Amino acid sequence: MSIGDLAGDLLRGIGGIGQGLAQPFSDPVIRLGVTGLSRAGKTVFITSLVANLMDRARMPALRAAAEGRILSAFLQPQPDDTVPRFDYEAHLAALTGPEPRWPESTRAVSELRLSFRLQDGGIMGALRGIRTLHLDIVDYPGEWLLDLSLLDQSYDAWSKEVMGRIATRNEARGFLTLAAATDAAKPLDEVTAKALAESFTLYLTNARKAGFSDCTPGRFLLPGELAGSPVLTFAPLPEAGPAPRGSLRREMERRYDAYKAKVVKPFFRDHFARIDRQVVLVDVLGAIHSGPRAVEDMRAAMASILAAFRPGRNGWLSSLLGGKRVERILFAATKADHLHHGQHMRLTGIMAALMREAKDRAEFAGADTAAMSIASVRATVEEQVTHGGSVLDAVRGRLLSTGKEAAMYAGELPENPAAILSPAREGAVKWLDADYSVMAFAPARLALKPGEGPPHIRLDRAAEFLIGDKL
Repeated sequence: MSIGDLAGDLLRGIGGIGQGLAQPFSDPVIRLGVTGLSRAGKTVFITSLVANLMDRARMPALRAAAEGRILSAFLQPQPDDTVPRFDYEAHLAALTGPEPRWPESTRAVSELRLSFRLQDGGIMGALRGIRTLHLDIVDYPGEWLLDLSLLDQSYDAWSKEVMGRIATRNEARGFLTLAAATDAAKPLDEVTAKALAESFTLYLTNARKAGFSDCTPGRFLLPGELAGSPVLTFAPLPEAGPAPRGSLRREMERRYDAYKAKVVKPFFRDHFARIDRQVVLVDVLGAIHSGPRAVEDMRAAMASILAAFRPGRNGWLSSLLGGKRVERILFAATKADHLHHGQHMRLTGIMAALMREAKDRAEFAGADTAAMSIASVRATVEEQVTHGGSVLDAVRGRLLSTGKEAAMYAGELPENPAAILSPAREGAVKWLDADYSVMAFAPARLALKPGEGPPHIRLDRAAEFLIGDKL
């Protein structure tokens, strides 16, 4: 190595030290995590949130916007060069084009930086001058967060729990038949291991379509670059006797442990441990439509998610977070535009009840939490329809399947959330005295005026809860 190379290395090292020393005095950054259970609308939420923070005419409940303290908001290159950028421009074009459509879902971690130029009010604001705040939005699949529960389970315990939970599900019949016919004590055969993993993945895919939320391991559904690797080629197996070294069961156990060590822990270390604020989007209406068992499954999934925000006895996670915890968490029931506004409070009440049960079960503490019902992009208008001699408060929108206009009355949500949660906890197969329906609406055609973002429901209140104090 030449003297010039040594000098260059030394200067770079000094520069790195200087940058580290300057960090506490640089512009403040908020890292907002956005995740969601199946079909909750993460991509639409982020796209509409950014669009409405840049063009704030529809954000009256965001106090900094209403008081004129946000001078401008603009996109900047994200700080993490190894994380894919959230494709905001393409997603916004899909929502606001001549033939609007819902954007493609993101299938891995992505990130976007939105920067604000702010002028605080009062004398102190005048003395302080204009300041800059960066909002780093981190998008990641909710299935990955659910994987936290695997870290406290051995392979045998996980297999027993999964096999018991899915024993009565029609979606699992094919996998259960294959697993029962497999002799796990025989030497490892890759063809058999692959068949089991593929069958289990098919079950997870079908379970998610049926409205279940406990679809872990999460990377089986969103494998990315890990598709086909041994770390994703395992499956739960029925209880059996001792598994000799080199057997199929022993190898399944080894791969399960590798998944926890090489996939789950790095995600929490590299991404989750840096989150300041968090949104968890939940398709509550979809779960209610799927039935009591789907609602109970969602409640249990939320308890599992909350465990990630309070490490508790998870010593390794506590050490990764360094004592840091997420400061604010918003649990948002999406697709509120599928209901007349007269039912929004009931949807929020059910969301709050689901969250409260999860908080109690996870012994959660240390962060401000809120429940809300929102629509990131409003796809419907409200109207009244007559049915069977009764006038019903309905919504009308463009059907995703045909493009034709149609009115929908989703059913009357109960005033008391216990009417939903109790049958779910008791394992009821269907709702006894109610029928809840869901239609898939396409985005409405928009004619946005200058300064307007896409129409929404309570996105401004969500933003105020999440970042209003920092603005």
